[in-house]
Amino acid sequence: MYYQNILDTIGGTPLVKLNKVTAELPCTVLAKIESFNPGNSIKDRIALTMVEDAEEEGLLKQGSTIIEGTSGNTGMGLAIAAIVKGYKCIFTTNDKQSKEKVDILRALGAEVIVCPTAVAPDDPRSYYSVAERLNKEIPNSWYPNQYNNLSNTKAHYEQTGPEIWEQTEGEITHLVVGVGTGGTISGCAKFLKEKNPDVKIWGIDSYGSVFKKYLETGEFDEKEIYPYLTEGIGEDILPENVDFDLIDHFEKVTDKDGALMTRAITRKEGIFVGYSAGSAVAGLIQMKDQLKKDDTVVIIMHDHGSRYVAKLFNDDWMRERGFLDIQRNTALSLVENHKYDDLVTIGIDDNILKAIETMSKFDISQIPVKENGEFVGSIDDSHIFAALLKNPDLKNQPIKEIMQDPFPFVDPNTSIEEVSSNINRGNSAVLVKDAGDKVHIITKQDIIQAIQ
Repeated sequence: MYYQNILDTIGGTPLVKLNKVTAELPCTVLAKIESFNPGNSIKDRIALTMVEDAEEEGLLKQGSTIIEGTSGNTGMGLAIAAIVKGYKCIFTTNDKQSKEKVDILRALGAEVIVCPTAVAPDDPRSYYSVAERLNKEIPNSWYPNQYNNLSNTKAHYEQTGPEIWEQTEGEITHLVVGVGTGGTISGCAKFLKEKNPDVKIWGIDSYGSVFKKYLETGEFDEKEIYPYLTEGIGEDILPENVDFDLIDHFEKVTDKDGALMTRAITRKEGIFVGYSAGSAVAGLIQMKDQLKKDDTVVIIMHDHGSRYVAKLFNDDWMRERGFLDIQRNTALSLVENHKYDDLVTIGIDDNILKAIETMSKFDISQIPVKENGEFVGSIDDSHIFAALLKNPDLKNQPIKEIMQDPFPFVDPNTSIEEVSSNINRGNSAVLVKDAGDKVHIITKQDIIQAIQ
């Protein structure tokens, strides 16, 4: 069996149980992993549906240009559809989106215009306004407008919702979705509530977005709006695709909590996900008191972690924004460059000549001395040199005749400053054990490399 083209592979994404990041929850948590779509996100579904509906309505014709405002993923889906169907693409996006998203769109042949984030939606510089203007200016162009195009909701009502129902065999009790354009949560909710009105629909919102307050009060409060870092969820507008009547609750998640959970999902579950997935799981954990043992929760994981390598998965980016503690060098970090190497030692009864030969072989200046598996002494090249100057015949004597005190052990979390204070004229190194009880040596050279 083979597919006629890449568009035929959209949908049918797997449902995978989460085990470690949701261990504190009493229920079963299942992740709908949408990165299995060809464009690595759930937006492939709506892109194809919007394009096919536009073709049926005569809005897309031979040689048309698709113009859309996108955070990246919808653009990816539209670009793939355009390649297969023979259209051109121009996308507008905002400057908070990851560089990877912009580069991917350009790699697919699209023109990308990056607009400022910190402007009102109706500002002529906003990525919404720029897309609308280009649509008016460029002949034979089509503006999908994923926010208000109800083909967005339709795609999930016809595809994603039924897949979830079938994959859980109708056992789903809660759906958790990060909400941006609103098509995913509304389409899935409509289908699932038709099957079982008791299914709870929980939306994940960002601080700086209007959704939560609007659901709870009916008020569009502009004071709620301010810039935030989370990508793909939250809005400063009310898209027509967000059907608030179908959503039972919105939970706000901070940029930091979403970012840290995104990394945790990747490292603890082996599922390489994007920012909104981390926010969704973090939000669910915030609501753990509302869950019971027999509940089955499905979380939509919208896209792939490769979109965020330079951001969420970059320690420097995370630290600059206060999401990770600024780590000072510790004893264990100082051995990073040789943590897989076996420690070179010498026996207490080995002669001094062997110590010299061992130092030469491994290009080192000091060696711990062992007896019956224990560290009982040490020797360095300066001490050997001084001893041999006084008595050249010592080279055939056992090392115990001239060995120095054993190198001291330090705690793995000892600061670089304290480690340095332990290395002096009478003591040329220290030892440290890692979590597996493997012993490593820290020398002056390790400290010099760390502070360069």
